[in-house]
Amino acid sequence: MADFPIEVVRGKFPALSLTDKGRRRVYLDNPAGTQVPQAVADAVSRCLLTTNANLGGFFETTVAAQKVGDEAHAAMADFLGAASVEEIIIGANMTTLTYHMSRTLGRTMKPGDEIILTRMDHEGNVSPWLQLAEDLGLVVRFLPFDERSWQVEENALKALLSERTRLVALNYASNLTGSINRVKALTAIARQAGALVYVDAVQFAPHGLIDVQELGCDFLVCSAYKFFGPHMGILWGRRDVIDTLKPYKCRCSSNGLPERFELGTPQIELMAGLTAAVDYFADLGAAAGEGGSRRQRIAKAFEVSIAYENALARQLIEGLSDIAGLTIRGITNPERFGERVPTVSFTVEGIAPETIVRQMNAENNFLWSGHNYAWEIVHQLGIPPEQGVVRIGIAHYNTAAEIGETLESVHRVIAMLRQQRS
Repeated sequence: MADFPIEVVRGKFPALSLTDKGRRRVYLDNPAGTQVPQAVADAVSRCLLTTNANLGGFFETTVAAQKVGDEAHAAMADFLGAASVEEIIIGANMTTLTYHMSRTLGRTMKPGDEIILTRMDHEGNVSPWLQLAEDLGLVVRFLPFDERSWQVEENALKALLSERTRLVALNYASNLTGSINRVKALTAIARQAGALVYVDAVQFAPHGLIDVQELGCDFLVCSAYKFFGPHMGILWGRRDVIDTLKPYKCRCSSNGLPERFELGTPQIELMAGLTAAVDYFADLGAAAGEGGSRRQRIAKAFEVSIAYENALARQLIEGLSDIAGLTIRGITNPERFGERVPTVSFTVEGIAPETIVRQMNAENNFLWSGHNYAWEIVHQLGIPPEQGVVRIGIAHYNTAAEIGETLESVHRVIAMLRQQRS
């Protein structure tokens, strides 16, 4: 952890120096959205001020705007390890893209076909498929996660697959438990059965290197605002799969890839910010000593940030484990920290999560309570969805001092609430 350039990193994020009435901010709301480097904000502003035009013309600003879009697709191809920029589809957000792709894939399905959804996924990778199934008469089979490993197990998936299975939707990492699924192994099983695989990597993307070609899946979706970028979503689709699909689109819009999947005028200024977010990772990798391609520098950035984040997660989990009546909902074994991202959720016996979070928010510790759209998880665990959990989410710009302050706050707030009840 000592080798990670935390002060240099923090210096790139203006929001980290903000105070409220002299009180520092501790951003531990990162699973819902991270802060952005100055370079991202600058790129968005520069695009709006100097290349603000629609696409398809021959004058200077429209040509420049097209270049911004092209650069964003190339940046995300590097970020995800895609074989081609034509496989990168950029849109409003993960949920919107998933609804759009689910309807497109629905054109290839018929009543009685089956889709498999997990009990571990964010609702953005559940509701689109449930509603598609309702519209088309598809059969939905739910795949639970193992409450000992906190992961989706391969044998459980095998038990649900059939010759009618057309699609398996699963997540890379949970936004509540933090658990990382063995996506490559699960994908191989599903594809051997003839099913397409749609992966939600929103929670994994800020914390680990994604290689879509190695994973073997057919689709993978993530959100830039979870990895220090602007509010937009990115969907990767395997070229040989998406090239056969007929999306819902305007009759006169392009039939090329990826344009035929990108509805309406793109958010060009946000695409500029997206490229800057990817380049932030590349710059971090360069600072850590990698001088190769952008992809190689991104990989190095994750190598150093994972080690740093795991140390913070260990500090947080060990500190929470000292509190009687507190249950961490996820992996707590330090030997398995490589199988989780640094998102830690917990419940406390007899105390509503919102009560804890409201008090901590008042102290400028930014974190969340509730189900956090992990609707299936809270139901499988028997947690009242109207209460949910307390969720603390670490990003690599957080510090050990912030985790220490947060732990002190958690201990103090729980003790105070228990005293008030007695």
